[in-house]
Amino acid sequence: MNFSTRAIHVGQEPDLETGAVNVPVYLTSTYAQESVGVVKFADYGRGDNPTRAALEAVVASLEVAQFAVAFSSGLSATDAMLRTLAPGDRVMLSADAYGGTYRMLTKIFGPWGIETDVVDLSDISAVESAWGEGTKLVWAETPSNPWLRIADIAALADVTHRHGATLVVDNTFATPYLQTPLTLGADVVMHSTTKYLGGHSDAIGGMLVTNDADVAARVKFFQYAIGAIPGPLDCYLIMRGIRTLAVRMDRHQENAAKVAAMLSRHERIERVWYPGLETHPNHKIAVDQMRGFGGMVSVEVAGGAARAKAFVEKTKVFTLAESLGGVESLIEIPAQMTHVSTSGSLLEIPDNFVRLSVGIEDADDLLEDLRQALS
Repeated sequence: MNFSTRAIHVGQEPDLETGAVNVPVYLTSTYAQESVGVVKFADYGRGDNPTRAALEAVVASLEVAQFAVAFSSGLSATDAMLRTLAPGDRVMLSADAYGGTYRMLTKIFGPWGIETDVVDLSDISAVESAWGEGTKLVWAETPSNPWLRIADIAALADVTHRHGATLVVDNTFATPYLQTPLTLGADVVMHSTTKYLGGHSDAIGGMLVTNDADVAARVKFFQYAIGAIPGPLDCYLIMRGIRTLAVRMDRHQENAAKVAAMLSRHERIERVWYPGLETHPNHKIAVDQMRGFGGMVSVEVAGGAARAKAFVEKTKVFTLAESLGGVESLIEIPAQMTHVSTSGSLLEIPDNFVRLSVGIEDADDLLEDLRQALS
């Protein structure tokens, strides 16, 4: 089956007893046992849930993977993956990773003895040069957050595996519709399913996807032992969103391309970051590696922080809010919002930098909104 068919059908067959087309929301904390220790599906809701299992099945299929493990958020999925490390291990992190990932590595895992090296993963020579003894895991975002840099996944996998380490790719921005990192050599894919997979800003979740049975078993154990599980209603909402992922992503990137083109010509914008523009430093890699350029656009506003603040506060169709990937357009200043935890670090974002999550509204309305906000 092709992508859109799998998104609608895998793990979501009509209920055998009732014929219900939608997967039921199984609101149960425990399960009756046929006899002591003999269970039909699971013994307790923390261990498994049929709605969650259906979500895991469809995401695994879309990422061309054998295993998927759902979590209560993208950060809880990140936490579970990092728990596969041991004190003394090192992590190589994207130079402009999500602020929450950096915060977790430095504030939580750092004191436990795990070191973090910040490297521009879009520069393979820099990765080779910066490789340190004890590096066990490379954590890549591509496109990255918020600079939208593109890492060559196949080349990065080659370097990582040559050193005997594991490559994790955060595929939240691209989604499996535009990019499947496991087929390019990555070992694990991470998603904040809150974003494009859910697509409607009404549920929070995370996911780890892999073809490595040992990794899958370890993170599944952490999911159970720590209790970082998504609720069944959140699983249902994310699965509902996945059903329209392909058509939504087509509209997201169609609108984003128009927004990027208009802003790149605007006198009050110093620079536009969008992988679909030929001026993007990693445009060629994006063309070779991705099936589209996504719905995220970042810009540097002329006039500094004050102008950037005035810009984001004056939009009317774009909503000033954190997060991304919903059907509605969002706008934010990362330095003061999603990436405030990177202040003073190598990942610090300039205060005139604005990130846009371009929604699926009418493109003309989005363009006019941005023009009036910049006027």
